Amino acid sequence: MTQLTRRNLLGSAVAASAATALSPFGIAPAQAAAPPVGKQAPGFYRYKVGSIEVTAVTDGLRPTALADNFVRNASKEALHAAVAAGYEDPTKASFPFTPIVVNTGPKLVVIDTGLGPATFQQSKGALGQFQTNLAASGIDPKAVDIVIISHFHGDHINGLVGADNKPLFENAEVMVPAPEWSFWMDDGNLSRAPEAMKGAFNNARRVFGALGNKVTRYEGGKELTPGISSVATPGHTPGHTSYVISSGSATVMVQVDVTAGPALLFVRNPDWQAAFDVDGPKAVETRRKLYDQVVADKMLLQGFHFPFPSVGRLEKDGAGYRWVPAPWNPTI
Repeated sequence: MTQLTRRNLLGSAVAASAATALSPFGIAPAQAAAPPVGKQAPGFYRYKVGSIEVTAVTDGLRPTALADNFVRNASKEALHAAVAAGYEDPTKASFPFTPIVVNTGPKLVVIDTGLGPATFQQSKGALGQFQTNLAASGIDPKAVDIVIISHFHGDHINGLVGADNKPLFENAEVMVPAPEWSFWMDDGNLSRAPEAMKGAFNNARRVFGALGNKVTRYEGGKELTPGISSVATPGHTPGHTSYVISSGSATVMVQVDVTAGPALLFVRNPDWQAAFDVDGPKAVETRRKLYDQVVADKMLLQGFHFPFPSVGRLEKDGAGYRWVPAPWNPTI
């Protein structure tokens, strides 16, 4: 016969409490090991700018080894130290890609389109995720009224067409920066371009050729549709453009590739010139000017290559800037 003592009762209570803690319903959990799921949830995030709804949609993330000359005006040692200071491995620095969809009410607008379904197939789903995540977010490409392109690098334009080279936003007006079109479609520029850039020239011609070159060209400093205005931010490319989304007193600056690649590297080191910037000194000048404005006006900032969902704020931090991600909000 078991004798009940205070010690026995306390031991039983502790054991029962532990079992209950393992199960929200007070039922002992099954002992079988569960296999890892091995995949993420669909990648989209929504927030409001006044009455406008913004949906950030990830196109994926590419770990990339950085060449020793990745920054033109910094040593290999300085580059690697700066990457390590951001808790990343220089041999696997993260390049995130985040197009956005802007629902102004009257218009459904996509800003940049990611790497495209062909890359999705080639990367086995690691990149080119925009279309699949767009579908998961409940947005139909056929419902898109306008696609706004910031510049002609492949990670921004390739998603205009499918792996079959057919248009993916069949009912949308495609809007491109006029200076960008002039630069990339000029045969003289193509012939004079370094060999490493010729692929980008030919790719732009492939993509827009698939659209029949049917585009609307716009200038910086213009309202493209109510609630979205263009801001000329050259340097990364000659016609690179950013955007201000505004509704009432609320605004967000969509900076696209003012800092690109592992973007926070250039947030912290704004005077560094990336090897992929067409005009490095102009890119630095533009970055400083735009970021000082964003800091002074305490604007919300949306970036294409910031860590997903790529929205937050900037603060001055010594000679550079500090990225402060916006708090995740489970509601809109």
